[in-house]
Amino acid sequence: MKKTNFDLYLAEQLKDREFARRFEQAGEAWDVALQLAALRERAGLSQVELARKLRTTQQQISRLESPNYEGHSLSMLRRVARVLNAHVRVIFESNKKRPASRVAEQLARYRTKRTSKKRRPITS
Repeated sequence: MKKTNFDLYLAEQLKDREFARRFEQAGEAWDVALQLAALRERAGLSQVELARKLRTTQQQISRLESPNYEGHSLSMLRRVARVLNAHVRVIFESNKKRPASRVAEQLARYRTKRTSKKRRPITS
């Protein structure tokens, strides 16, 4: 497929590290906004109806669904998700390139101390 003038322009702009960083950050905000709006619409709710269920204002819902807004709190996202029958998942990714063959994410270990009890294998 032939590249458009915009594709060529964007490729040139992305060579600038600061522009590339801001471009990536804007994309993340768009992702959150579009996901929230899609979930709300799939639930058949208007912004006003969702706001009532959350005991907040329509303006707050509009702000959450705006790609320019970057003040999302985890607690508010959880409240919205609960009402829309969804859950919030946050993933931190390394800036280093990952190997292409990686299939699953590694689970984080949350235990800080090991217990001295040995676990018995489950047998059927």
